[in-house]
Amino acid sequence: MSLTLADGTTTLTLNPDLFWSDENNWNPVEQTADRTITGAYIVQAAARVKGRPITLEPESDSSAWMTRADVTALRNWAAVPGKTMTLTLRGEAREVIFRHQDGGFEARPVIQYRDGHELPADFYLCTIRLMEI
Repeated sequence: MSLTLADGTTTLTLNPDLFWSDENNWNPVEQTADRTITGAYIVQAAARVKGRPITLEPESDSSAWMTRADVTALRNWAAVPGKTMTLTLRGEAREVIFRHQDGGFEARPVIQYRDGHELPADFYLCTIRLMEI
């Protein structure tokens, strides 16, 4: 199944070996519990409406390599405040934005070449931090 990120005009096909590392770490319930001055305990709970984190990252340094051209496209998208995109993951479309408060997007070369000798086909390991909106 393909893994894509689209901004309405451009669709970027992501490496299908990226995995959703925090898929099972999110809880759809928000809850507070406070003790009042009388000693009573008040619990309030509600369903979270949005904000589910989606972190896509390689399983290891030998998987999910992406080209420099893809890194450039992602970096350019991440530079736009509030950019809304559509992530298609496992056949399901989700509206997302970059999670800038957690670093948004990171890329490091698989092999570091001398500065100025990078090519569009050079490979990178990327971590993409998104949030469902």
